[in-house]
Amino acid sequence: MTAPDKKTLPELNKVLILKPPHVFKLHENLFCQRFHFVRAWESPLPTTHFLSSHAQSIQALFCNAMTVITTDIISLLPSLRLVITSSVGVDHIDLNECRRRGIKVANTASVFTDDVADIAVGLLIDVLRKISAGDKFVRAGLWSSEFPLGYKLGGKRVGIVGLGSIGFQVAKRLEAFGCTVSYNSRKKKPATSFPHYADPCELALNSDVLVICCALTDQTYHMIDKEVLSALGKQGFIVNVARGAIVDEKELVRCLVQGEIAGAGLEVFADEPNVPDDLLELNNVVLSPHRGVFTEDSLWDSYELISGNLEAFFCNKPLLTPVLNK
Repeated sequence: MTAPDKKTLPELNKVLILKPPHVFKLHENLFCQRFHFVRAWESPLPTTHFLSSHAQSIQALFCNAMTVITTDIISLLPSLRLVITSSVGVDHIDLNECRRRGIKVANTASVFTDDVADIAVGLLIDVLRKISAGDKFVRAGLWSSEFPLGYKLGGKRVGIVGLGSIGFQVAKRLEAFGCTVSYNSRKKKPATSFPHYADPCELALNSDVLVICCALTDQTYHMIDKEVLSALGKQGFIVNVARGAIVDEKELVRCLVQGEIAGAGLEVFADEPNVPDDLLELNNVVLSPHRGVFTEDSLWDSYELISGNLEAFFCNKPLLTPVLNK
């Protein structure tokens, strides 16, 4: 991997960052060779005062999935013309307000697809075969004690909620393990022969495992609710690599504590970084700190893509990965 040619862009081409995305912290020197960043998190001023002081000069805003870009923030930046996020999901950005104001939005598209699919399968193998639980068991010096049996992955009926690019890659990986795949989405995918269920509850009834890969929208908020979890049943497992709020977390915790589902692998949570205390005590739950997209390779790729989008924007060229383009 070689660094890009150093470029000096006009001082007016400023990029606002409210809180530094992980990719920015890792590749800060390279970013700063190409763009002029305004760092709100370093200022002692309240955010509203800081934004007001830069209101006329900020044309681009760079954020991650943990930074919510609200109407209030956007209204303080009358010159804003681009919001770019280091995530695939854009549910943290007020798209309606961006659309109304003619602000372009770009994301990282498929950069993290393989990494998210990998961690989804990893979480599933871990919770089924009790790898993390076994690690704790050995470290506690309990080798001579009875360790509970795990479950076989091959032959499992896996229902994927959201057969987009990530969901499809999860399906490909699990097919190789001998799993039977079906899916839920708003519309049937004509390019695949996997069985389609329009109702997530019906998908759960016909699955041993649910893997959540869909985007968080008003329609998918708490889509995995009490009814769906009940349909999944006591022998069922759930893996969530999408967004925590797609699952009714309180109901999920209750089902896990009371043994109404068999286990879970969770990469995301409803109120990050806060994780329900009950989950921390359960050996049939594997927890991951919403870092499944982060590998050295994918972060380099995302740096190049984000830089490419910013450069295209400031050079008045088409964005590489637009979500909203006008």
